[in-house]
Amino acid sequence: MDIITKTIAPLFSARQRQIESFGKQIADIQHKQLSQLLQTAKNTEWGKHYNFRDITGYNAFRERIPLSVYEDLQPFIERMINGEKNILWPSVVKWYAKSSGTTNDRSKYIPVTCEILKRCHYKGGFDTVSLYMHNYPETRFFSKKGLILGGSHTPSAINEKAHCGDLSAVLLQNLNPLVNLIRVPKKEIILMGEWEAKINAIVENTRNKDIVSISGIPSWMLTLIKAILNKTGKETLDEVWPNLEVFFHGGVGFEPYRPQYEKLLPSGKMHYMETYNASEGFFGIQDDPADKSLLLMPDYGIFYEFIPMNELSASDNPKSIPPEDVKTNENYAVVITTAGGLWRYLIGDTIRFTSLFPHKFIITGRTKHFINAFGEELMIDNAEKGIHKACLETGATVRAYTAAPLFILDSGKGRHQWLIEFEKLPESIDKFAAALDNALKQLNSDYEAKRYKDIALQKPEIIPARENLFYDWLKKEGKLGGQHKVPCLSNNHDLINKLLAMNV
Repeated sequence: MDIITKTIAPLFSARQRQIESFGKQIADIQHKQLSQLLQTAKNTEWGKHYNFRDITGYNAFRERIPLSVYEDLQPFIERMINGEKNILWPSVVKWYAKSSGTTNDRSKYIPVTCEILKRCHYKGGFDTVSLYMHNYPETRFFSKKGLILGGSHTPSAINEKAHCGDLSAVLLQNLNPLVNLIRVPKKEIILMGEWEAKINAIVENTRNKDIVSISGIPSWMLTLIKAILNKTGKETLDEVWPNLEVFFHGGVGFEPYRPQYEKLLPSGKMHYMETYNASEGFFGIQDDPADKSLLLMPDYGIFYEFIPMNELSASDNPKSIPPEDVKTNENYAVVITTAGGLWRYLIGDTIRFTSLFPHKFIITGRTKHFINAFGEELMIDNAEKGIHKACLETGATVRAYTAAPLFILDSGKGRHQWLIEFEKLPESIDKFAAALDNALKQLNSDYEAKRYKDIALQKPEIIPARENLFYDWLKKEGKLGGQHKVPCLSNNHDLINKLLAMNV
């Protein structure tokens, strides 16, 4: 450890001990979060309507306040944007994280209160560094620069009262100036709105810097890495940034991209650490390098509830449960109540707990992004692991993919169509399809049952995509950069048809 990092390291020690106590205290911590949220918002319009003053525990909270999605809260958020206070949260909220659905252009404006910034997003960043330093005590983290690849929405005024940008832009706009001493690229570059111009500017601004860490979404970071290698004429990123030691990543599953990163960063000293930071809040951090699960962070001004996926799809009023009542190996939809003014909000993500006390989980997909056309219940987690296994078996490398069911009407059967953009093609598409099929059978018993003797589901069909198909589709939709991505799984053929029409 260098002297600068060694000097700063003790600032993280107390927090490391707090995190270690989460396993024993999660129920107490979480119910304290709920109590604080209700107390803070009791005089808001929302708090008075649902009489927060009289809610004394979780059961009353669950029974009195309905589940919500963005459309339910949108009228209240619009009033907040126009400068009203005491609506969903007591304060006037000046910043909003702008996000759009992956398959449509309608924007969402998620309130970013001062409380959610400090207690959640920035605290999550601090804890990520804290856990990294705990796991790798010889790090030189603070002696070099860290590259943060932000999104594509530059901060802009919604009106005289409020501003918006994607989450990374809002975070950078409000960041403590001291952090800028170790961060690159320049603020004016990272907040550029035009994605391709920004990539070029980042390359010029950072290729000669001494970088120790990179942070961003794997797919878009890969675009930047390739641009840097193309500009410098180098074959690996180790040659450009010899002191690079960690990639903090999130937003999409990393496993399909891991082979490409290991090829471009072949040194044995490179580390990878996943975080789960969304527009609505910072939820989890990978605390153990040997375990790809994420630790649920319970003291970020967020109260969590979970709904079993089978109940979410079968009931108009599904029952949620608190963290202490969840089980391992079951898919749950995530519900959050936050210091950002979101009340019992379905964020659309699904997770599965891998351990309890401490609560650790993996992200399995989206409540709307899965395939269950034939009872196979294929989740994104299955798809990512299946693609990874098929690549290992066939020597292929995958850049991007999407899949959807195809019904064969005259037979009463169907199959999954996979549109895959390969970085490196397998020797045989048929062998890749067989390897993917076998991997999915091993990973998902429902898929295996539907594939038995082709009774309901035939073997998957692999359609190679032309180079840059997914990039071109995102560009056409105005969704380059940031958290934008093509859904990996869809339960209908609408999206894949649009992509196939461009696959020429």
